[in-house]
Amino acid sequence: MSFLVLRAYCMLILFDSYLARRNFAALYAAVRKRTCAKERRCPDAVERVCSAVDIASIWYWKEILCLQRSAATVSLLRAYGVPAQLVLGAQTMPFKAHAWVEVESRVVNDRSYTPEIYAVLDRI
Repeated sequence: MSFLVLRAYCMLILFDSYLARRNFAALYAAVRKRTCAKERRCPDAVERVCSAVDIASIWYWKEILCLQRSAATVSLLRAYGVPAQLVLGAQTMPFKAHAWVEVESRVVNDRSYTPEIYAVLDRI
């Protein structure tokens, strides 16, 4: 588990670097090119990865944005053979944008009702 937390921390750094440079296109491309492993490494991969990202987030030195957190989660889940999707959504009044992760149309790193609050703009 500690290795997975370290990987999660490194992923948070990677996606933070894209956001720090305001390079959304590179972040988008990095997530898009991450392919899903052919077989699932462990049956509880979703829970383990989400837990590792939660723990890494606690130790991260600054605030983590939902896009950064979700991109890291999707990348790790795909590495573990889970066909995860990064979902980007927005609401109009008041305007807010948000990102979350879904596996088989189920939200895994946020509240289950998140898709009811935000209109889906894209799935990566």
